Amino acid sequence: MSVQDPEKRDMEWLRLWMQQHAITEVECLLPDFTGNARGKILPASKFLKEGGMRLPENIFLQTVNGDWPDDDNIDWTERDMELHADINTPRLVPWASEPTAQVIHDCFDADGNPVDMAPRSVLRRVLNLYEAQGWRPVVAPELEFFLVKKNEDWDYPLEPPIGRNGRPETARQSFSIDAVNEFDPIFEDMYDFCEAQGLEVDTLIHESGAAQMEVNFIHGDALDLADQVFLFKRTMREAAMRHDVYATFMAKPMKNEPGSAMHIHQSLIDANGNNLFANADGSHSELFLHFIGGMQHYIPSAVALFAPNVNSYRRLAFGDSAPRNMAWGEDNRTVGLRVPRSVPADRRIENRFAGADANPYLALAASLACGYLGMMNKIAPTEQIQGSAYNMPFGVARSLEEALLELEQCDELCQLLGPRFVNAFISVKRKEYEAFFTVISAWEREFLLLNV
Repeated sequence: MSVQDPEKRDMEWLRLWMQQHAITEVECLLPDFTGNARGKILPASKFLKEGGMRLPENIFLQTVNGDWPDDDNIDWTERDMELHADINTPRLVPWASEPTAQVIHDCFDADGNPVDMAPRSVLRRVLNLYEAQGWRPVVAPELEFFLVKKNEDWDYPLEPPIGRNGRPETARQSFSIDAVNEFDPIFEDMYDFCEAQGLEVDTLIHESGAAQMEVNFIHGDALDLADQVFLFKRTMREAAMRHDVYATFMAKPMKNEPGSAMHIHQSLIDANGNNLFANADGSHSELFLHFIGGMQHYIPSAVALFAPNVNSYRRLAFGDSAPRNMAWGEDNRTVGLRVPRSVPADRRIENRFAGADANPYLALAASLACGYLGMMNKIAPTEQIQGSAYNMPFGVARSLEEALLELEQCDELCQLLGPRFVNAFISVKRKEYEAFFTVISAWEREFLLLNV
């Protein structure tokens, strides 16, 4: 079971917990820019004795394809970070053959300062700004993904997997119970693994794509929920692989299927747990409206953090139910900023821009940063729309190249998230964009080879 608790644990408690579970190995984890797990695997005795480990800081500068950016502004000394366990994060690794724990770590420099390039540090930086105002964000991610047939040839398009009826899905199956049941063995493993780790997966539904699913997480603390999404992705991939199926969080994995999002529900409470987004009479508070105004103003500059990969823009430009502009509205899923129908105590705003491929720490940090700047600068939102936002002009970047330029030019957002982090993130993502453009696609060979 997870040991998540608002009250900080100590190392002696952790030692007893590991003895109770007869832990022999510890996976020491930290999320990289992509949101994948990096770190080391240590014997339990060594983990407890040393109380930390070291890794080179440049681990955050590696691209998704294993390359490095060409940027003279980056420090290439590969200095070590000191990694210390977040004592609230130990969990079992339920699929390990031997009793194994996994512990998420925070990164510090030689002087004990948080490493500003680390995604967890970026989110903590934003949350500290809220704490200074006496505010506490409450978030609830909704994460979509596809199950696909095992694919060992990356030139071959992805296909839906075969369910228990012996056939792949060919029709849209939104909210179908029977379509989910086709993959019961996978989801039984998923739920067992999630329960063992204390991942609070609330709901599982079938989305509109072929073998496309969505899981909803119970609302809570932003850092804890980012940890849960980070660990869930590992868990879902593992559960699927045990049944010879892939689970993919690509934003747009298949040409004729919708994209996968990570919708982020956000509210704001005070020290007494009162929802600051609603007035006593149930109307929208000024903080709520300014939060929306900030998101409208700054999300165009932050979209690279919600859509961090070249594939992300296939979802935004061509995906079903993907937001296209900064419109907001109540009970309206065509907008990028949706206000679900709710009682005042549950008043929240849903950010629909983030893709399933986004790093959860960075997506939450960016979303909360945009809202924070709106509240601090008292930015008024536009009038909400009543009809379809799909009929309105496109209002966000349509490529990673454009999105990175928008982020680079927004000084307020860069300062809030950390200039060194933003510079490193942009350098890594530009290198990935350049690598993508060296690949000649099948479309080019099919239509240009003999026709131009």
